[in-house]
Amino acid sequence: MRPAVLITGAARRLGRHLALHLARQGFDVAAHHRAAPDADAESLQAELSALGARAVTLAAELEDEGAVETLVPAAVAALGRLDAVVNSASLFSHDEIASFQYANLDRHLRANTAAALTLARALHRHCQAAGHEGCVVNVLDQKLWNPNPDHLSYTLSKAALEAATPVLAQALAPQLRVVGVALGVTLPSGPMTEAEFQAAHRLTPLGRSSLPDDFAQAVEYLLKARAVTGTTLLVDGGQHLAAQPRDVYYLVKEN
Repeated sequence: MRPAVLITGAARRLGRHLALHLARQGFDVAAHHRAAPDADAESLQAELSALGARAVTLAAELEDEGAVETLVPAAVAALGRLDAVVNSASLFSHDEIASFQYANLDRHLRANTAAALTLARALHRHCQAAGHEGCVVNVLDQKLWNPNPDHLSYTLSKAALEAATPVLAQALAPQLRVVGVALGVTLPSGPMTEAEFQAAHRLTPLGRSSLPDDFAQAVEYLLKARAVTGTTLLVDGGQHLAAQPRDVYYLVKEN
């Protein structure tokens, strides 16, 4: 039987790219998306099926604990098994200390941190019952190793998830491995122009940051690397090595 993976935020952007990549590598895919109906999710399911993968789309708001609890059972019911969860979806809205509010931090922690923990626990229960091993991949951000004050609530929620990665790796072993992959500038975000994206992408020691294929290949490696757990792989062209006082979006805007 083909291995099966649940990917959050799979309808668009990096999550979609990963879903298609893993389908080509022999995975069945449960593609989470935010709300139904979703034309992007429907077209993704068709593309996955065309690649020979069994595929299902699952809608849930990640800030809703009850909705998140349904995802792993629904994926198992549709695909027959589940071997991995990739926590790719992220709430990402700008704030800084001057505009900080409890409510915004709460939303980020629910969507970016609590949902990932809930899915890891659910996958662990399934793997224990089914008698096979599993893996959780938490998608993180190089800025945790290269901090700046922009996107404060987002950063704190990702820092909590990074801290949870080795904790979960210990708590859920030996049934589950829990790992992270931290990306640099990979796709344009918000109002960023293509020229601004290219400038931001070059602000690394290697002269290039991560690309969607780099991300997908790194996740595939981690899903298959049975001796790797409790650690994070940085895939960012060395961006975390270059101290930056602000998010790269603002640096290229200023230039």
